[in-house]
Amino acid sequence: MAPKEWSAKRERQYEHVKDGLEDRGRSEETAKEIAARTVNKERARSGESDQASRTSTQDISSGRRGGKRAHQGAGGRTKDQLYAEARKKGVRGRSSMSKSDLEKALDRG
Repeated sequence: MAPKEWSAKRERQYEHVKDGLEDRGRSEETAKEIAARTVNKERARSGESDQASRTSTQDISSGRRGGKRAHQGAGGRTKDQLYAEARKKGVRGRSSMSKSDLEKALDRG
């Protein structure tokens, strides 16, 4: 169950996220974990938590991040993520590549 210190709004958000994940085929345990992480990150972003990591407060919001990947399903990487990975791997010509080009280059290498 959700932690006691969550507000009624956060409880509703937790249930909404959990139910949505279960409807899309995630196991109950996985759905609970993702929902709790999502709610905790939103609490950190809005200053409701005592402690917050830098990524929780400075990264893009959970909803925006999910929306950027919605068309690709779970685990779809953004172009920025692909570019960063290509840079790490030393892929040549990455700055002029499209997202699909980056995906192909990373799959090859």
